[in-house]
Amino acid sequence: MTIRVLIADDQQLVRTGFQMILDAQPDMEVVAAVADGAEAVSEARRLRPDVCLLDIRMPRLDGLEATRALAGPGVENPMRVVIVTTFDLDEYVYGALRAGATGFLLKDSGPTLLVEAVKAAADGESLVSPSVTVRLLQHLAQPRRRTAPLPEPLTDRELDVVRLVARGRTNQEVAAELFVSLSTVKTHLGSVQAKLGLRNRVEVAAWAWESGVVT
Repeated sequence: MTIRVLIADDQQLVRTGFQMILDAQPDMEVVAAVADGAEAVSEARRLRPDVCLLDIRMPRLDGLEATRALAGPGVENPMRVVIVTTFDLDEYVYGALRAGATGFLLKDSGPTLLVEAVKAAADGESLVSPSVTVRLLQHLAQPRRRTAPLPEPLTDRELDVVRLVARGRTNQEVAAELFVSLSTVKTHLGSVQAKLGLRNRVEVAAWAWESGVVT
């Protein structure tokens, strides 16, 4: 299956570079490359790409607002968004993931991580640049208000899955560590999202750190 990708960045050189990298992959196709956030939202809604690569700072509509429009709370059939930016700032990382992004990469992460992030997003996984992962988790682990009891508590096995997801494991890695099948991991993760009212594994990871399930 070919992964269809939309690229949004106000620098033509960046758009062209990303498109060359992704179009060179046998299983990827760039279906649109646009220069601002408003056009990104419009084209994404028209084309329904599998993954949207959005810069943070763009004219008319920035990457965070575009992410909220495409994948934020209340969006029906949210799209998979990966933020790719030069700005390694905590508020951008946290804001992007809270807005609904499934990944966050710095532009200097290199072609390999870019391709991996697109594949991860297309598979429903998440990838955050290694250089920001530790700080992000430390931010999420800051003391928070006590969370309300869950209407339906998570099972021990679901908690095992949540802890591994929160530490950045892929579904395949979770399956290997817990000695279960990949489909079992996906079932547990789906149950967790339903119980917690969360939309993706990034939100599951954030919940785990904020609630103290992972320390």
